Amino acid sequence: MTNSIRTKQVITIGAVLLLIAFLFTRDIKGLVKPKQESPATPAAGQLTSNTAQDINLQEVSATGKNLINPSLAAEITKLENAYKSAPEGDKAAVAAQLAQKWDDVEQTVPSALYLEIISKQQKSLQSWLNTGGRFMKAFDSSRDSLMQPLLLQKANMAYTNAMAIDSANADAKTGLGITIVNGMGMPMKGIAMLLEVVKKDPSNLKANMSLGTFAIKSGQFDKAIVRFNDIIAKKPSPDAYFYLATAYESLGKNKEAIAAYLNSKKLAANPTLSKFIDKKVAELSK
Repeated sequence: MTNSIRTKQVITIGAVLLLIAFLFTRDIKGLVKPKQESPATPAAGQLTSNTAQDINLQEVSATGKNLINPSLAAEITKLENAYKSAPEGDKAAVAAQLAQKWDDVEQTVPSALYLEIISKQQKSLQSWLNTGGRFMKAFDSSRDSLMQPLLLQKANMAYTNAMAIDSANADAKTGLGITIVNGMGMPMKGIAMLLEVVKKDPSNLKANMSLGTFAIKSGQFDKAIVRFNDIIAKKPSPDAYFYLATAYESLGKNKEAIAAYLNSKKLAANPTLSKFIDKKVAELSK
């Protein structure tokens, strides 16, 4: 493999990392930021359950309120006061309202923290799955290199608690596998968990998507192409087409990449993504 091809693949993978937040959370901020402003994802195997400090709910709440409409911030403050004064038996219901309100204004960190409060009280499979999913949503959309490891750790803990309740649950195993590959343990252990999910349920889109994106990140573009073509055959989506295009581009298959990019643009119908793809197609057409 020549140095120029390697360089092109590194650049392409960098573009994928910038767009992960958009494709999974529809937070398009990751698309328009320069590459150097986007923090690196924690290295696989770098984190353990003892490395992260807790996240201060009051601090993230105050930060979140500064980013939203004052009237919405006032509504949340009112709910927070109600939560503080509620009897212990009623706190979970108010916490659920706060989690939803924060999620509605796209502030996923405080939302996830309130779901965690509920899970610690209810200790149910679904509550831990909801908590893990919200922390992963916050992790994917975060641009804070100090916050990201904390969010990943909390997602890992939530999915670990879910697995303790039902070790065969596909959502729990998939979520836990994703956190492991992203930095909460040895990546091959996480991949093995995802492969186990897919073996039992070949139509599991979340596990298949995760395996496909990890194949791209590790430079296994041929495997990624097979994976995303299988996903598209089952359920076409803008993110699946985008990653397929990325894999084709990395292998120099520009014609196939252009077709996949255009399908992603058509299904997403998002102005920011469309602008990015138009630029990409123009480059590949030269």
